[in-house]
Amino acid sequence: MAIDISTTNTSTTNDVGDFHEQLTAILPRLRIYALSLTRNRDSADDLVHDTVIKALAGRKSFQPGTNLAAWLFRIQRNEFISGLRRLRPSVPVDSAIAESLSHPAQQESGIIMREFLTAFSKLASTQREALLLAVVEGLPYETIAAHTGVSVGTVKSRISRARDRLEHLLIGGEAPSRTAVEHDDAPNAAAPSASV
Repeated sequence: MAIDISTTNTSTTNDVGDFHEQLTAILPRLRIYALSLTRNRDSADDLVHDTVIKALAGRKSFQPGTNLAAWLFRIQRNEFISGLRRLRPSVPVDSAIAESLSHPAQQESGIIMREFLTAFSKLASTQREALLLAVVEGLPYETIAAHTGVSVGTVKSRISRARDRLEHLLIGGEAPSRTAVEHDDAPNAAAPSASV
């Protein structure tokens, strides 16, 4: 059975011409729908333009005899949603935001704190007390002297010696001998010195 090619080409040309005519007739409705979606004339015109381009590119997927208007409105709606997704606001992740969202490693700070507490425990109790009252509590030397019952000079000496010993313990390893550092606290020494 032979197929008449001239008839097939004519029907295809008629279908394409019919498609274009129907598309042209629906354009005003597409524009109204685009305005209702975008609420902006320029954006609506762009949306209609994109819809027509998609429809022309995909006209082979349209089945003649079905509702062309519904097919075009679906294309337009999908195109509008795709445009919204492309314009979705994004937050640039700069270093300040990234640092506020991330937490620094805790392991090293834990080790440092343990080393500090170990070194701090090696100070004489009078030095620890004076250092805590001055640094943590923020008390003036006169108040610390009145609280501990020693002179202001002794308070200054205890704080200075405590800082020096901590620095030696934390940076240099072991500090100078305890008796040399704590001569102002001699009555608190653990073992009495032998007399010659």
